[in-house]
Amino acid sequence: MQRPETRYARCGEISIGYQVVGDGPIDLLYAQGWLSNIEYAWESPEYSRFLTKLSRFARLICFDKRGTGMSDRNVGFPTLDQRVEDIRAVLDAVGSRQAALFGVSEGGSMASYFAATHPERVSALVLCGSFARRARAPDYPWGRTPEELEAFVSSFIHSWGKPVDLDEGAPSVAQNPSVRDWFGAYLRFSASPHAAELITRLNNEIDIRAILPAIRAPTLVLHREGDLWHPADEGRYLAEHIPGAEFRLLPGNDHIPWYGDQDRLIAEVEEFLTGRRSTARVDRALVTVMMTDIVNSTAALSAMGDDRWRMVLEHLDASAARHAAALGGQVVKHTGDGHMLAFVGPTAAIECARTLARDARAHGLEMRAGIHTGECERRGEDLSGLAVHLAARIAAEATPGTTYVSRTVKDLAVGSGQSFTFVGQKRMKGIPDSWEIYALAD
Repeated sequence: MQRPETRYARCGEISIGYQVVGDGPIDLLYAQGWLSNIEYAWESPEYSRFLTKLSRFARLICFDKRGTGMSDRNVGFPTLDQRVEDIRAVLDAVGSRQAALFGVSEGGSMASYFAATHPERVSALVLCGSFARRARAPDYPWGRTPEELEAFVSSFIHSWGKPVDLDEGAPSVAQNPSVRDWFGAYLRFSASPHAAELITRLNNEIDIRAILPAIRAPTLVLHREGDLWHPADEGRYLAEHIPGAEFRLLPGNDHIPWYGDQDRLIAEVEEFLTGRRSTARVDRALVTVMMTDIVNSTAALSAMGDDRWRMVLEHLDASAARHAAALGGQVVKHTGDGHMLAFVGPTAAIECARTLARDARAHGLEMRAGIHTGECERRGEDLSGLAVHLAARIAAEATPGTTYVSRTVKDLAVGSGQSFTFVGQKRMKGIPDSWEIYALAD
């Protein structure tokens, strides 16, 4: 989709950057926690998909709170009261008289405070991975101790630019190089180390327990059961102290909502706000799936160093997207140090495999690939089904610098001028029956 325009709302002397996506029928203001950058968010396939899906049932309003992202920086120590004023200024700027608020993590605190102080402007409240208090107390055992706060601040100040605490914030994707690169850059684009420290220290002073009983808006509290940043008991606490609030525990251990099962999370939000739940449309079609992988990537990383390795991966990512599109295909997703790509037919996939292998060799790397054509299920932008697993297993069989294909691909490529060498009849883990595997000739 076309990326939304960033506009600005005035809040006193401060400018607050915001974006609007979609056109209704309800207004939904999304308040992100800790740090954010509404423009760089769209560089993440997962985050952009998350925002796009929210905009399909609401006019989605996103913003960067003061001191972060596209909003004014160097604004000192922003208080929770000022953050509430940021919300009011953005709603005024977009002409929203009443909106549902969706607060994530610390964004839930400001959304809750706004709901309590401006009840006439809030139609509903959704809190996800949120908390009532950040610091530990005798009657609130889930917060940070002073020692944990100082250790956290010290760790990210000295390593700013890295994907801070992603191992616990999104363990399901924490080892994905592309996710790590994007998340580190996202933090850099969102705030300086000093601003991040100020915001972290302010967050540690948040305690909204006293205002929870004053919230009158219908409230849904969502929490993933294995959340490592904020235990599920913190969500239960919110639901128990907000009158009439519903609590729903979701599977998974990712705190960051656009990782993990975002479809399930968004479905809960949509059902609560609209009374209906969208089911992901499933399309079945014959697709040629190609899986690629860089051989001995750990050794290559050690030899190149982090900076050069990152640049090489970024080049290969751009190359994969460009060449796939030129051949009528698409990059479905990153898979560690490789990609899953989809094509209408095998000839385009084979040509793309040759090109990507040459690109990898130009950087001193060897790529291997596996290609299979079979029926897949399309769920949004993702693919699933036996064909996907088989392409991955075939890629794992391939030797460095080679492309292996199934018998199906070989047969469908008849007349294309491609040559293949029989590798063998293979039984592969988790795949029924045995399959004839062929190597693409140079």
